[in-house]
Amino acid sequence: MSTSSSSHEKNPPRDRVWLMFDRIAHRYDLLNRLLSLGQDIVWRQRVAQYLPEKSPLHLLDMATGTADQLLMMYGKTDRITSAVGMDMSEQMLAVGRNKIRERHLEHIMTLQTGDATQIPAPDQTFDVVTISFGIRNVSDVDQALREMYRVLKPAGRALILEFSLPQNRFLRGVYLFYFRYVLPVIGGMISGDRYAYNYLNKTVETFPYGEAFCQRMRSAGFIAVQANPLTFGIATIYQGDKAS
Repeated sequence: MSTSSSSHEKNPPRDRVWLMFDRIAHRYDLLNRLLSLGQDIVWRQRVAQYLPEKSPLHLLDMATGTADQLLMMYGKTDRITSAVGMDMSEQMLAVGRNKIRERHLEHIMTLQTGDATQIPAPDQTFDVVTISFGIRNVSDVDQALREMYRVLKPAGRALILEFSLPQNRFLRGVYLFYFRYVLPVIGGMISGDRYAYNYLNKTVETFPYGEAFCQRMRSAGFIAVQANPLTFGIATIYQGDKAS
């Protein structure tokens, strides 16, 4: 049964975490591909399968980083006609803006500074709000979920892609060994910032997942909440709707 996670480490602080992402922005995409063995591409593309059926879609992607999630969803559907990506890391946004320019998508996508706990957008602005591998990094998860709910239009949808822990005990053991002892070494060597990749495994292990996270979404007002595990539960796409 899915539940909240436990950890061998204390839950690390999230304050000013964007400064850490500023430091690793130049290697972030490369390390995502390498350390996930390319699975992050598959997972991000899968998010597009959970978009609401309506068209056109005005989309917000929080913790957008280098705009990977926006670009991968756009490549999977023609229903996204406008999209905004927000992040607190200016260096990550700079990389994302370059990628958008290279694909000549400036008329569709814009990136700006934005805090998930205080989204700089009016009520009922977006059809969809997404956040991928970012909700566990915010300083107040419940406030971020309430903000996502606030900026959604009636019948809008939130889609949250996040790491989780496999239910199978053997797979969980292998996964945790990789996260605790292999990933920090490789990530630190390539990025030059071992702290960032030690932080990653600690946040994954201490963050609620499965039904525990679904309940957090319900408490923020979302209905029809679902958890959709990916790759044996290594990651999960959470879906929640705003009442029409």
